[in-house]
Amino acid sequence: MGGSVVRVVELSSPFTRFAGRLLVGLGHEVVLVEPPGGDPARRDVWSFAHWNAGKRSVTLAEDDRAGLRRLLASADVLLDGTPQGACAPGHLVHVRVTPFGCSGPRSGWQGTDFVVAALGGMLAQAGDPGGPPLTLPENQAEQLAGVNAAIAVQLGLRARRRGSAGQLADVSAQECVAAALESGALAYLHEDRVPPRPGREHPLVPHGLFRAADGQLGGGLGGSPRMWDGLLDWLREEHAQADLDEPRWQSPVERKKDQRHVFEVLQDFTGKYPKNEFAERAQARKLPWAPVQRPDELPGDPQLRARDFFVTVRTVEEERTDLGFGFAFPEGRRIASLTVPEPGAHQALLSTPREPIPAGDDTSDAPALTGVRVLDLTWVLAGPYCTKVLADHGAEVIKVESRNRPDPTRFAPFMHLSRRPYTGVEDDAFFNGNGYFNEVNRNKRSVALDLRTPEGLELLRELIATSDVLVENFSSSVMTKMGLGYDALRRIKPDIVYVSMSGMGHTGPRSGWVSYADTVSALSGLTGLMGWAPDDVVGVVYGHGDIVAGLHAALATVAALEHRDRTGRGQHVDLSQLEAIAAHMGTSVIASQPPVPRGNTHPSFAPQGVYRCLGPDRWLAVSVRSEEEWTALRTVIGRPDLGDRRAGEAGAAIAAWARTMPADAAAELLQAVGVPAGAVQNGQDLVEQDPQLRARGFYVRAEHPVAGAFLHEGVPIRLSRTPGGIRRTAPLLGADTEAVLRDLGLPPARIAALRAAGILR
Repeated sequence: MGGSVVRVVELSSPFTRFAGRLLVGLGHEVVLVEPPGGDPARRDVWSFAHWNAGKRSVTLAEDDRAGLRRLLASADVLLDGTPQGACAPGHLVHVRVTPFGCSGPRSGWQGTDFVVAALGGMLAQAGDPGGPPLTLPENQAEQLAGVNAAIAVQLGLRARRRGSAGQLADVSAQECVAAALESGALAYLHEDRVPPRPGREHPLVPHGLFRAADGQLGGGLGGSPRMWDGLLDWLREEHAQADLDEPRWQSPVERKKDQRHVFEVLQDFTGKYPKNEFAERAQARKLPWAPVQRPDELPGDPQLRARDFFVTVRTVEEERTDLGFGFAFPEGRRIASLTVPEPGAHQALLSTPREPIPAGDDTSDAPALTGVRVLDLTWVLAGPYCTKVLADHGAEVIKVESRNRPDPTRFAPFMHLSRRPYTGVEDDAFFNGNGYFNEVNRNKRSVALDLRTPEGLELLRELIATSDVLVENFSSSVMTKMGLGYDALRRIKPDIVYVSMSGMGHTGPRSGWVSYADTVSALSGLTGLMGWAPDDVVGVVYGHGDIVAGLHAALATVAALEHRDRTGRGQHVDLSQLEAIAAHMGTSVIASQPPVPRGNTHPSFAPQGVYRCLGPDRWLAVSVRSEEEWTALRTVIGRPDLGDRRAGEAGAAIAAWARTMPADAAAELLQAVGVPAGAVQNGQDLVEQDPQLRARGFYVRAEHPVAGAFLHEGVPIRLSRTPGGIRRTAPLLGADTEAVLRDLGLPPARIAALRAAGILR
């Protein structure tokens, strides 16, 4: 039997280091391979500490292939960030993480976080309307690649334990970004529309960024009539409602149509309060508002402190507080401290024999999660994104919903993405035609159960008894009120893997807070760092936080299944969406100087920015990492006379050159000499123009019975032996009810009686 602890060898790059960190959080032994004398990244002591604390260190010369072979022979996983890819033994789960993937015409292109974010579509949907695109802070493109790579590791290990030999997982950072844009490409796929940059307002949901007396707030109108009524009652109590108590504002369609006016009234109201006081008052009314916190405020956050989120990171000379992990694992255990290894501190691993994890005897090439049943009680984006990842890789995901409580993305007018006009008439198109729902719920089944009834809850319990996993993103108290807290779930299915995804987690002083993606981003520090300057914050207003939470929940689910297979024990993963996105805040807490918003510039790379090109809203992203790249760039733009690359004239010279060029042509010229550059691509560019995504078949056409044929965003984790994919389109509401209940053993007469009683609608 191989070792009980998984051994991962990491050949590090900016696109793998977060994956290695996440695997440390799962309890894996991660062995960092460094050159003699240590990785040059060690020059920034605390940045290196954040990414690598808790790992082992082995030093090997670049040409010491024999040493690397010995190390890999005893490993289970190779996390490979090298440009060309290492030669991996056949038993390994070999996860290659590159900017643009292992194949395709741009597989050799240079990519930084900034350039990948541009080519993946992230930059195009952040910034002010009519202004330049704006990058998300703290290397979000790199970290999206990292969490997908960590999921790939878990999927590969699961396939290996089942019986697959080792395999290659090809993780393209560009595809990870392109699959994480919320409506960025969906608006084009389903409405032929490219939304403008939203500035400080969410492109779909009526939420945005608001000024407070001492800072800023994230929040808005919420997504239900109750939230609008509660907000309006508060405004009336304070005599601040202006004309919002007129009857026409009761319509969500009217509110969306004239959202600017509604937000102006709200801005007058929020500006009178300090940010924390306003948020506390709003949350007391169950309204989704949160203060925009700076990274230096995070260690004092009462919710994060109460849940022991932070870790102590130790070097030989010093220790500091750092960000923790997106969820406690396994079985609720938190890591309290991590030590940064000295270079070569674990050379003995090169000569210590170890048997890798053995493979099972199932040689099928079925997707890695084949045979796993997931009961999906989630809705909107964070939860469905998690279960989408599981379904894409073969899990049978059963979405439980009803016409009495449908997923808002099926019907809400502000989330409507379809070429058909929104009518509000409850027909098939109303419940089944929305492109938003149909994207994040592909590969799933739908069972209609009215969980407000005793009969519906009893059927749910029967489904739980046959399931491996239950995922939900309700508020923290809902499952307990339904009589289905973790203790009750264990009585029904002793080894159940239960993943809850509430905004704040099930414990702590703010566990009852109502949250949306933008409010979680506000609390995490991400919104406060996104802007042009400390006094010009733009914020993150699309569903990045939801998608990050969904990815971490998927990682937790597969890791918990692995843990169950080894130990026989299930567990409750109490995932807090706040902790998941806070774990993506990089070095912002451990850094010697608290970071501030800095636009598109980078602390080391220069020049870095976006430059206007030919055509409306066409921009070139450039990121120069070294003097060698700067010399090459000067030659391309015909300015060999330029001196200091950090001087203002450097950016001005690039801007003057780029303004006369098509963005793609400019990028190709720079990439030809090894300079990271790329066009800032919107949803239309991704779908129609990008040669790399097209060559790799990223967008997949499938026919939906109501919405018709459309392209789906692809699967960014490409496994060579047990690939995932899009096997079926999203389900019609309740389409699988009868089949699933028959599988439970219910006779036709009972099913008919339940349907007649309205339980199955």
